[in-house]
Amino acid sequence: MKLMLVFVVCTFIAVCSAAPQSGKDVETIEYESDVGPDGYKFSYKLSDGTIRTEEGVLKNVGTENESISVTGSVTWVGPDGVTYTMTFVSDENGFQPEGAHIPK
Repeated sequence: MKLMLVFVVCTFIAVCSAAPQSGKDVETIEYESDVGPDGYKFSYKLSDGTIRTEEGVLKNVGTENESISVTGSVTWVGPDGVTYTMTFVSDENGFQPEGAHIPK
């Protein structure tokens, strides 16, 4: 059930990311998705330069400590014309983003 919820949330984010920005229509150039019993992965590329990849893996399956570990990255072109990239891990230690534009 947790995996399905994560998949639905990720799909919602992907759809929202594909919404037109600044009056320009944004199209999906590439999209891949694979959902299995022990995890999922997806990636997409949009015509505005946005690229996103993500992979979630179940850990400690069948135990009371079952959890999901998610890793991924997103690249986009900001309003200032600069290309930004953020990588992230989300697991039992919380959401941990990294990027040159993110203060440490």
